[in-house]
Amino acid sequence: MGVIKVGTSSWADQSLLRSGWYPRSANTPARRLGFYASRFPLVEVDTSYYAVPVPETTQGWVDATPDDFTFDVKAFSLFTGHPTPVAALPRDLRPATGPSRIRRRDLPPEAYDELWTRFRAALDPIAAAGKLGVVLLQFPPWLARGVAAERRIVELAQRCRPWRVAVEVRHGSWFDGPAAEDTVELLRAHDLSLVCVDMPQGHPSSVPPILTTTAEPAIVRFHGHSEAWRDGDKQEKFRYAYADDELRHWAALLAELATGADDLHVLFNNCCAGQSQRDATRLAQLLAETMIADQAVPARATSSAG
Repeated sequence: MGVIKVGTSSWADQSLLRSGWYPRSANTPARRLGFYASRFPLVEVDTSYYAVPVPETTQGWVDATPDDFTFDVKAFSLFTGHPTPVAALPRDLRPATGPSRIRRRDLPPEAYDELWTRFRAALDPIAAAGKLGVVLLQFPPWLARGVAAERRIVELAQRCRPWRVAVEVRHGSWFDGPAAEDTVELLRAHDLSLVCVDMPQGHPSSVPPILTTTAEPAIVRFHGHSEAWRDGDKQEKFRYAYADDELRHWAALLAELATGADDLHVLFNNCCAGQSQRDATRLAQLLAETMIADQAVPARATSSAG
């Protein structure tokens, strides 16, 4: 049985800060992260998707967390093919003219390479402390399966080495019929973790929850099942509270998945006013109960119930 770590996507989004989940004493960024880390052993860093942090910031994250804490870090949006605001780039790397949102092709190769250099420098303190779980490459919904797309995934993963890399694709073609087996084998061949996603189905961006391990760690992300997934804003798309029976069902599935992995990262991304923290806490409790019932409790199974 592998070690299961449960956490959430982000510890500082505005709806969480307004929700009252943090005590008043957690009144600085470092104290909030320290409080979060006293409740969960894992967090997904989402701020790195919106802007490349500086090493001084990531060193602060390291200093605020216990030795066995883990950060899964989402790659900068420009790297994975998302249109990115020019204002999100460091000032010295911004194009002097052009649109307000850019893609990789809009940057000179040397500027793009420098962005990667700075991204890697930001992750160095986390990796040096032994706290870097994976670099998460989350691709846009329009990245359909094909030779060029597969080549792009492998190329980006190589830029992240020797760190562990996880891949989340969000186009149904990757898992349509026999393509699912090919996608799993592609990731397995390149030692890349498939991100299993629980999300609304029946939409162009929907992918099924494929519970398998292609590399270490195994990863499952929970997006919820909002009825506003297609047309809602970010808050509406991710506003969802998992029912207890859903979490019990998932606890059994995750315990089974953990039998084939050394480590399993479970992340709640239904990030609306502390709901992900509540659901993650409850799932951790249910996982502990499941493992006790199976008489298979790993040394560090889940987050504290807090």
